[in-house]
Amino acid sequence: METCIISSPLGFTKIVGDDDGIVSITVLNSEEKITDIIPLELEDCVFQLQEYFDGKRKIFDIKLNPEGTDFQKKVWNQLLEIPYGKTISYLDLSKQLGDVKAIRAVANANAKNPIWIIIPCHRVIGSDGSLTGYAGGLNRKQWLLEHESPYKQTSLF
Repeated sequence: METCIISSPLGFTKIVGDDDGIVSITVLNSEEKITDIIPLELEDCVFQLQEYFDGKRKIFDIKLNPEGTDFQKKVWNQLLEIPYGKTISYLDLSKQLGDVKAIRAVANANAKNPIWIIIPCHRVIGSDGSLTGYAGGLNRKQWLLEHESPYKQTSLF
């Protein structure tokens, strides 16, 4: 398993993966040493993330290999269907998955998403339009949603 640390507008970011795909991308809450030489297996991911932050990429084309339960993977795959610049409520996500009563399980799986940004859990909001929880912090969630907004407004809500 290869690992690298890169700098992003939202903080230091740790990427883990191998030839089978990206296992995790996490934003760190501490300062870390940036990786001098990016492992070959992670180069494309680093490049595509930089394009995303530069506003030049809306769709990722990276092999993913997150570890989780079958249910979590089902939720994460559904998250991949949320278009850039769009949001969905936890309730609507539960409906898309076929069980409106699974809203808490869906929210829990969303919170355990190991691949930050590429599996866009930041695009899931409360039914009332509120940002609700986000493992990376609500300030980062708001930044990501504003970054993806076609109007680059100061606040979406």
